[in-house]
Formats: sequence, C-alpha cells, structure tokens
Amino acid sequence: MPTRDDGKLAPRFQGALSLVPLSVDKAHSCLGDLKAAADAEGLERLSAWLSAAAPDKNRQRLGAALSLSPHLEGLALRSPRWLEQLFDEEPKARIAALIASLQAPLPDDATEAGLMAELRQVRNEASFLIALDDLFGAATPLETTRHLSQLAEAAVARALRFCLSDLHRRGSLRLPNPARPEEGSGLFVLGMGKLGGEELNYSSDIDLIVLFEPEAEAVLDPPESVELFSRLARRLVKMIGERTRDGYVFRTDLRLRPDPSAMPLAVPVPTALVYYEGSGRDWERAAMIKARPIAGDAAAASAFMRDIAPFVWRRYLDFVAIGDIHAMKMRIDRHRGFESILVAGQNVKLGRGGIREIEFFAQAQQLIAGGRNPALRLRRTDEALARLGQEGWIEGTTAEELTEAYWFLRRVEHAIQMVADEQSHTLPETTEELTRIAKLCNFETLEAFSQALTRRLETVEARFSSLFADHAPARSQEGATALLSDAEDEAALHWLSQLGYRRPADVGRIVQGWGAGRYRATRSEAAREQLVRVLPSLLEAFGKGQDPDNALAGFDRFLQGLPSGLQFFSLIASNPRLLELLALAITAAPRLADTISLRPHVFDALLDPAFYREIPTRELLRQRLSAFLRDAQFLEERLARLRIFASEQRFLVGIRLLAGAIEGEAAGAAFTALADVVLEVLVEAVEAEFRRAHGRVPGGRLVVLGLGRLGSGELTASSDVDLMLLYDHDPAAETSDGDRPLPVSTYYTRLTQRLIAALTSPMADGVLYEVDFRLRPSGNKGPLATHIDAFRKYQREAWTWERMALTRSRVLSGETDFAGEIRQAIREAIESHAQDPLLRYDVADMRARLDMQKPPRGTLDLKRLAGGLTDLEFIAQWAILTGTVPLDLIGQPTEQVLRELARRLPDHADADGLPAAMADFTRIVQLVRLGPGTAFNVSDLPAGLADRLARSLDLADQSGIEPHIADLAERVRAAFSALIPFEGVGDDKLPRS
Repeated sequence: MPTRDDGKLAPRFQGALSLVPLSVDKAHSCLGDLKAAADAEGLERLSAWLSAAAPDKNRQRLGAALSLSPHLEGLALRSPRWLEQLFDEEPKARIAALIASLQAPLPDDATEAGLMAELRQVRNEASFLIALDDLFGAATPLETTRHLSQLAEAAVARALRFCLSDLHRRGSLRLPNPARPEEGSGLFVLGMGKLGGEELNYSSDIDLIVLFEPEAEAVLDPPESVELFSRLARRLVKMIGERTRDGYVFRTDLRLRPDPSAMPLAVPVPTALVYYEGSGRDWERAAMIKARPIAGDAAAASAFMRDIAPFVWRRYLDFVAIGDIHAMKMRIDRHRGFESILVAGQNVKLGRGGIREIEFFAQAQQLIAGGRNPALRLRRTDEALARLGQEGWIEGTTAEELTEAYWFLRRVEHAIQMVADEQSHTLPETTEELTRIAKLCNFETLEAFSQALTRRLETVEARFSSLFADHAPARSQEGATALLSDAEDEAALHWLSQLGYRRPADVGRIVQGWGAGRYRATRSEAAREQLVRVLPSLLEAFGKGQDPDNALAGFDRFLQGLPSGLQFFSLIASNPRLLELLALAITAAPRLADTISLRPHVFDALLDPAFYREIPTRELLRQRLSAFLRDAQFLEERLARLRIFASEQRFLVGIRLLAGAIEGEAAGAAFTALADVVLEVLVEAVEAEFRRAHGRVPGGRLVVLGLGRLGSGELTASSDVDLMLLYDHDPAAETSDGDRPLPVSTYYTRLTQRLIAALTSPMADGVLYEVDFRLRPSGNKGPLATHIDAFRKYQREAWTWERMALTRSRVLSGETDFAGEIRQAIREAIESHAQDPLLRYDVADMRARLDMQKPPRGTLDLKRLAGGLTDLEFIAQWAILTGTVPLDLIGQPTEQVLRELARRLPDHADADGLPAAMADFTRIVQLVRLGPGTAFNVSDLPAGLADRLARSLDLADQSGIEPHIADLAERVRAAFSALIPFEGVGDDKLPRS
C-alpha cells in the first residue's frame, strides 16, 4: 500500500506553519465546495483526499487558507486542477515550470487574444501557489516577492516578444534575429520600484519605463520610431493590464517615465538622457536606484544603464540633494495622513513606521554615499540595509531591526492583498476583518498581532525620524538669524559673548555681511536659507576654539573665495559633526582650505564612516583613479581629471592627518602612493599621445626614476617631485618611425618636455606637481633625458652628493626588464664608491657648509636645523653608500634605513635614538606642511594646528614642542658627529663636494 509520501495520495504542500481558520465551519464549507468542484471536473485524487475521514494537517491548512481569503477560495473553485497537479509536483517546482513556460519560444500561430489568455492563466495559477507557499511557511517573504517578480518579468518579456514579432511580420520593423525578436530591436523595458528590486507585492502594480534607440538596426524609419514604439507600448500595457474574463496579469503603470505629461509612452534614449541630465529630480534618482532591465534589447538596455549611472550615482555628492531628500521626507509626512500609529486602518506602506519609511531610510543614504561607494548600489531594500550596516553607514543593530520590520510588514501587506486581490496597503477597520489579517499572518489572536505590528512600526518610525533630525536649539537659531539682518542686536551679541567671542561686535558685522549677500557664496536666496540652518552650529563650532574671533575671520576669508555656497551650506547643515573639523581645516591648514574653496564637494568623502580607518594604498588609489578616468578619451581631458583627482586625494590625506586618523609616517606613504599612481598614468598617457605623432624609436625603452622624498616614499602635502628619465634603444636606431620622425636624442628630450609640461602647466585646479629634474646627470647643464650608457659612464665619476641622491631613487614606471637594468646600474654606481676614503669627509663637509650657508629660520625649520632632518637623511645616505646597511634599502624611507643602521651598530649608542627622532621629525614636518608656508616657530602656527602637533608628539600641550625638538636635535647632531666626524670647512684636500 503506497504511503502519502509517494506524492500520489496527497498534494505535496511544503512548510510547517499551521493556519487558524476564520471559523471551523467556514473552513469545512470551503473544503466541501472544493470537493464538489473536483468531482465536477473528474479529479479523483483530489476528491478522495478531500473526503478522507482521517485527520490531515495539509487539508486543515488548505481549508483555513480558503476560509481566510475569498480570493484564493475563488481561484481554487474555478480551477481545482491546480491542486490536483500538486499530487505529482511540489508547488515550488510547479511555480518554476509556469515561469519557464513563459520563456519558451512563441508559436508561429500565436495571436494576441490567445497570448493574453495564456498569460492570465499562468499568472492565476502561479499566484495561487505562491500564496499557499507563503501562508504555509514554505517560502520566506523574500522568496515570495522574488517569485512574483520573476512571474511579472517573464510575462512582460513574452508579451513584448509578441509585439515585436508582429511588427516584423507587418514590415514595420526589420528584426536582425526574428527567432529572438528582442535582439537588436533597440527597444527595452525597465522594471521600476518593487519589480526592479525583485520585491513585488502579492497584488502589485508594475511600474515600467519603455525606452528605445531610434538608430537601432531594426528601425526602418527613425523619424517615425516614436509613434511606432509608443503604439507598441500601448499594446503591451493592454496585453498585461487589461482585465478580461480570465482576469489580468499585472496592473501596469508607465508614469515613472521621464516627464510623463509631455513624453510619449516609449521614450527615445537620447531624449531620456538629456532629460535626466538637465531636469532630473532627486525623487527620480531615488526611483532609478531600483531600475532593472527586464525585457527587450539587452545590449541597448546595458548601454543605457551605464549612461544613466552618473545621474543616479553622482561621484561627488550634490549637497543640495540632502536638502531635497529632507523635503521628500516632509512631503511623505504631510501626505500620509496619520498622526499616530494605530492598528485599525493603519497603512502599512505609507503610514508612520511603514514600508515606505524603511525604503526611504535606505535610499536616502544610498543616494548620498553610492556615488563614491559602488558597493552600496543595490536594488533590494534588505540588501541595501545590510550593506549600509557592513560599511558603517548605520549601526548593525539598526540594519537588523529595519530588515526584520521590513519583511514583517511585507508579510502583512501580502495578507491584506490576498483577501480580495486588491492593491491595498491599509488594514481593515473592523475587529472581524482585522482578525482575518492576523490569522493570515499566522497569529492566533488579534492582540498578539497588534502588539507585534505596533512594536515594529514604532521601531521604524524612531529610526526614520532620526535620519534628518535638526538639533539646533531654538534660542541659538533666533540669535544667529538676528545677526544676519542686525549686527547690533543686543541679545545676539550677548549670545556671541557667551560662546567665547571676545569681539562680538566685529563678529556681528561679519555675519551681517553674509546675510546681505556681499559674497558670491551668499547671494542666492537658496544659499542664505541653508546658511540660516547652519549658522548656529557654525558659530558654536568656531566659538570652541582658542581664538574664536580670528577663526571666524579666517572662515570669512574662506567664504569670500567660495564660488557658490548652496551646496557647501547644505552639506554642513545636514552633517553638524563635520563643523569642528571644517573649522580646524579652515583656520589651521590653509592648503586644505584652498582645496575646499575650489572644490567644496571634496568634503563629502568625510561622510563615509570608513573614511577615517581607510589608508589609501596604491592598489586602492589605482582602482579609484581608473574609475575616475574611465570615460576620459583625450589627453587634455585625462590631464584635467588627473589634476582633480590628485588635488582631492591630497586633501583627503591631509584631512586624515589633521583629524588624527593617521600620523606623519602614514601620511608620507599615502602622499607618495598617490604620486606614484598619478605619475604612472600620466607617463603612459603622455607617451601614447607622443607616439601618435612621432611613432616609436626602434627598440626604445623608457624608465622614469623618482628621487628625493618621492624616491624614499616620504612626500608631504607640499612636496615637489624629483624625477629622472632614462632610456635605451637599438644601437642602429637613428630616428623614430612615426609620421613626423625625430632623431633619437631629440625624441626623448621632447618627450620629457611634454611630461614636464603635463605636470606643471597651470589649469583650473592648479599644477599637478612642481617638478625638479636637477638631480639628473650634470644637473641643468645635462640633457633632460639620459641614455643608460651615458648614465653608467657619468656615475663612474659622479660627485658624492649625486651618489647620495641615488640612495633615495626608485623606479616609478617603465618596462620591467629595463627597470631591472636601471636598478642594477644604480647599485653598481653606489658599490663602486663604497671604499672611497674621502666619502665620510664629503658628507660631513656638505652638512657643515649647509649649516653656514642656510641657517634655520626657526625651530620648525627642520630641514635646515642643526640635528634636524638633513642630518638624519645624510646619516641614512652615508650608511647605504658605505655598505653599512644593505643596498636593498635604496629607495626606502629614511626611518627604515636608520632602524637597520641601529640594528647593525648595537654598540653605537648614538644610533639607537635615530629612528625615533626621524619618526617625530616626520610627524612634525607633515603637519607643519599643512599650515602656512611661513611658520618657522610654534608661535607662527594656527592654534589648532599647534595643538594637533602636540598630540601627535604625545606632549601635554604646545608649549612642549620646541623644547622637544631642541632635545631631539641635540641628540641627532651628537650621533652625526660620532658617526661621520669632521672638523673644518673648505679643506684644500676636500674639493669634491
């Protein structure tokens, strides 16, 4: 005797949830009516199962489901064969088979009426089975929404294929591949909203946008294509959305297309792109987050999604968008019509704490951060919340709470819609109907359901309300606003005094000038509106400093140079935590303030929670630069973008340093990594452009060498770059092989000139890097580019200072084999002089001459300071030149060389403290280079920068900085004298330095 498990004597329902019927009598009645329908159609297995005397859990669950959902009851009675089918097939397998049937090729004799009937029959059966899986717990809400989305996608694709094929048969289109009508048609459909995110409700409308390429291969008459494809779109909507005796497939909405009141139903891609780029609004950006091609020409759809990405995911946050997002939130609040959270009559989508608030919570932050962080560009709400948590934009517990609430509310939403297949999101008012919903959600009592629902709605509302909370105290707002129009308002001036301003009247006059629109940044009404919002926090932030009056005056100068204030004020209004850092940057680090003035959007990177813990490595910078240059085709455009990229990234490293997220050692590595990546791309771009005009030198090979701070990986925010260009070629080569050939030496000289011009030509964002080629053989007297043989020959007789420079050399770009030859040539040049008896005297003599010729201008002038950076660098270079440390340390940071030196001289006590001294001096010089270029003493530094310097050195306050430097310098000079002793300057026996 076969058991029920063999699938022949019972339907193969899955899931473990037990439904409670609306009433036992109603459930029995539903099963009785279903048996009668089964008998009428001769469905013997279903009839026998329904009439069996033995208790059956699945039969009870089915009766409960039909008693709770008149819609499901109607479907079952109309088509009991769907349940008969489950004796042989599990619901999930049947759902998959139904969706797959819509993906099969269209029959040659397909008609519109026949296809419409097929689509409706498939939809009805699939949605019936999807509902049972949902109610019985065989599918999670995620699986339910995905199945519904796959069903809608397959239905739209099938109807579209029919429409395209019919136009081809009529001669209105010429499809490249009639067997696959969508290929090359130029027409495609975007699924928007929940369809795009694969999150469809049980009775959702589907939001579609129909787009096409008017120049596609299939289009016979481009001027008529708008009318042709709009008729197709109208037909598609009818086939999917029209209600017939078989019902409908999905209600369809095309109103999310660009400018729906003016645009045709099918929109040409060029028209859509022009609209989005010129007139697109932030709600349309939010809508496009979920946009997904679901039917039609995949290649055309992919190209459109690539082209629309910059509109949706702005690389630089449009700070005004934050205000627009806030305004969107307020519109939702005004129109949802709920003053409090209830259960009866609650709209679980638009009401307080509802689904829309969770979606908005995720999308708002995706819009803010997704341009800089592609990992956040996710369509599904649950995936977006999870990633926001992983990336640190929201707390992990917040992501978990909102995700759990989201799926709970989606389950409630499905239950509401299963009752009568209506697109409703509102809970009923009566106790009886509310109880129906509670039981559809597998709650035994209405009380338990109400408590669970209320708890989640309150959680969502609290999280949502805090998203754009305005924390400015009312009194502060009043005082600040008064100053904008009246510089002598007594209450406002008293408030300024309380904040710490010593000259409130002067501050009042400055603020009144902003309100009067004296600067470009405050001329527009929109900018002044944002200024009003941020002014209290701004004045309070500057008031916390040691010298609030001068700090605000510095900000006034910054504001005077700002070309536009709207985006800037919007940013800091929405992110008060940035104000303190902004105040420090503007008052303490003029170089950083200059960058903010020129490109205020650079500040948006600071919104990313990962920013402060992220160290910009070469690989990370390469990835970002590659993305930034992706669509820059011409050299000038690439150069312009390189300047922007370098400027912004230098700023971001500087801000990390100023904020204390990194110290000087890490900053040097980061500034160097940036230069490496930029120079690597620049050399490649300049060389490629040069070759287009002049061709290649036969056998030509090129290496760009970095020297100085660039070579040793210790660049600062203001460093120039020391470069040397070396080349080689076939011995027989005389000229290049291009349209305009050049002699070999001229070729590489001009190429070097082009490289220098690309680096130093001033553009809107300034120069890329100041360049120094004076460390090449023969300095300014020698050729700009040096042949490898000439380099080797020169180094055999090179001055000591030139070999010292080579100890800080490093290959930046060039062919691997040639780079290896250059490194070997440098090692040989250094090794050949290791036993030079005058080497120690040359090094000491050079240091002594510098002491006399370039005395320090103050304690912070570490390069000239006796016992300062130059002493440490000379010691490290001497150690390499003499072989005291391995030649593998060529091109390594000075601190690393000194550390190895101390390890190899364990009995030389003077060497022990050198690495630590270098570390401290590095921290000092990196921070000082952020400040004014004339700061040679601590008293010259802005107070905030001096405080940061003291913290970096682990000192109690800034008064200890100069004594600390003096102590370090004394010990370094003592070590120098012990390691490289020399007395006297200008000895007749020492002419070589």
